Amino acid sequence: MKKRVLFICTSNSCRSQLAEALVNHDLGDRFEALSAGTDPKPPHPLAIRVLAEIGIDHSSARSKSMDEFAGQAFDFVITLCDSANETCPLFFGGVRRVHLGFDDPARAEGTEEERLAIFRRVRDEIRSQVEAFLTGKLEEKI
Repeated sequence: MKKRVLFICTSNSCRSQLAEALVNHDLGDRFEALSAGTDPKPPHPLAIRVLAEIGIDHSSARSKSMDEFAGQAFDFVITLCDSANETCPLFFGGVRRVHLGFDDPARAEGTEEERLAIFRRVRDEIRSQVEAFLTGKLEEKI
């Protein structure tokens, strides 16, 4: 049976969308990843674009509120930004809650190419660190 993972960020527009798509693509045989926001906003077009660059179609993604997942069981709840880590409600039922913080690419400034470079860096950091954690290769940061 697949382990269920819920990624939480403030707006569910960048980091949590990236994590959801990457885990489902790379580790979908072992994990079911979902994402939500404490204050959801539409998925960021550059997040969708940098996923497409590596062959992941996440164009049908939508931002979701944490309320959608109330009462559901998860093996891991992973916050990806400090704000969500502070405001994330407690989850009961044996859930492992972890914080893995990443820069917010939505705050990137500059030309489109400069902003894309930041989205790519955060995408690659999320892919490396989240997948290492889920597969047991990263020391937990709480």
